[in-house]
Amino acid sequence: MLPYIIRRVIALIPLFFLITVISFAVIHLAPGKPTDLQDGLNPRISLEARERLAELYGLNDPLYTQYKNWLVNILRLDFGRSMLDSRPVIEKIAERIPITLTINILSLFLIFLIAIPIGVTSALHRYSAYDRIMTVFVFIGFATPTFWLALVLLSFFGVHLRWLPVSGIQSLEFEMLGMWGKCLDYARHLALPVLISAFGGLAGISRYMRGNMLEVLRQDYITFARAKGLSESRVLYKHALRNAVLPIVTILGLSIPALLGGSVIFETIFSIPGMGRLFYEAVMARDLLVVMGGLVISTILTLLGNLIADIAYAYVDPRIRYQTNKDIQG
Repeated sequence: MLPYIIRRVIALIPLFFLITVISFAVIHLAPGKPTDLQDGLNPRISLEARERLAELYGLNDPLYTQYKNWLVNILRLDFGRSMLDSRPVIEKIAERIPITLTINILSLFLIFLIAIPIGVTSALHRYSAYDRIMTVFVFIGFATPTFWLALVLLSFFGVHLRWLPVSGIQSLEFEMLGMWGKCLDYARHLALPVLISAFGGLAGISRYMRGNMLEVLRQDYITFARAKGLSESRVLYKHALRNAVLPIVTILGLSIPALLGGSVIFETIFSIPGMGRLFYEAVMARDLLVVMGGLVISTILTLLGNLIADIAYAYVDPRIRYQTNKDIQG
């Protein structure tokens, strides 16, 4: 297993640098300059002041020089300073990323916890009333826009019933609450964002799980296992489920970028100060260093998610470990 992990980590390094090159180039292809928001708000600013501002941020250097300087700095964990408030970019990201990670991790856990049992049960009771109900639920999940669902649930649970908060992650009296009160307050604020973030993935993963389980149950080795006299539960959960869950591991790893991107929607709707909202505001303000810092962090999290998916895949499927060891020995 260790040689496989080392090979996967080494393979991610050039991919990371390639992503940074493409992202840096695409951002600089956008019209205008990152300093336009600063000098554009002051009609009396002189041309010399504009040039000094551009020189301060290194915008007059060739593009490859700007990329080299930026890359050297981020390798030192120096993401520069925001062009809006001059705060360190790494400090602004460190404030926001725990919230986004918490929501996305809880969403993935909820997807795992609910979608896999739904898919397995639907496959075992194919074309039953339960399977048909779950099929309708899945189609509704695919068809429902996330922003619309967020607004509906926000109106129903937050405005009409007043059961859940409508914005933010803390109440005004948060500091006066005890430990359990603070945990409950966080849970009430995160309930709707986590549910909405998981809803689309829940529908999709349960459907994938159902199809994989049906495919596995038709395999010859399942028939052979039953012919040997193994109990139905052992056949289903030891032989069938372990093979049916393999594609799901890969899909969940690849779903991390979608979760990070989708966080922009519900973080804006629920006024949650997370990475998605920070990235959106930086793009609107052309805060170049914050945008690039957000892209680097998102890239690292995405690659890390794919690495975890690969490791989990190798753990579930021994053939991958065997092939890796064989390639190394060869």
